[in-house]
Amino acid sequence: MASIDKQTEAPPRIGEEAEGDSKAITEAALFEAFGGVRGMVETTVPGLVFVLIYTINRDIHIAAIAALSLSVLLGVARLVRKDTLKHAFSGVFGVAFGAVFAMMSGDAKNFYLPGMLYTLGLAVAYIATAIAGVPLLGLILGPVFKENLSWRKRNPGRLRAYTKASWAWGLILLAKSAILFPLYWWGDATQLGWVKVALGIPPMLLSVYLTWIFLSKAPPPINVIAEMEAEDAAKKAATSSS
Repeated sequence: MASIDKQTEAPPRIGEEAEGDSKAITEAALFEAFGGVRGMVETTVPGLVFVLIYTINRDIHIAAIAALSLSVLLGVARLVRKDTLKHAFSGVFGVAFGAVFAMMSGDAKNFYLPGMLYTLGLAVAYIATAIAGVPLLGLILGPVFKENLSWRKRNPGRLRAYTKASWAWGLILLAKSAILFPLYWWGDATQLGWVKVALGIPPMLLSVYLTWIFLSKAPPPINVIAEMEAEDAAKKAATSSS
């Protein structure tokens, strides 16, 4: 009776393991493409340092140099750890443009202007490419998933997922811009700085989460790299046999 009464663990349904693998691969690819939580923090902390120092002493040069120095140190740390170079340099260049622009103009708000313009341009690009049927997120993530552009013609489910995700990124970044630009025009540097810092990570996390939701429910990517390698191997085998 004990053996009958004992609860047995139900075996996993067919496809559950594959679905879990697909979600894990999607999560790993998103972290690789966008730098993960660490990348988000690295893009936010230099701005926090700038606004903190500027709030205390109102010295644009000291605040800008401190933010740029921290950004360089974070970039060097990535290089030492042999992380992806694009994540090491993108933050440094962004902070450098802002620092130089603020010091040359004498207006602390201009430290944030290059990043704000980049965010607005990126929002427009996401929406425009989604409307055009070539969603930017597919262009970004296609090589990461080794599917390249196969999602355009051969995998309509992933095309729909990339389109939805690109719309999500575009609208979220537009909402962020709609908050920041009025502060740039009519607010002061400290107000803009603190709001910019507060809006650094949450919109990014929301965008990545929505992208993960859309892609994890989409068909798996077609590995065109593996297809080409298999085709080359078949040609070599045919040549050697003849």
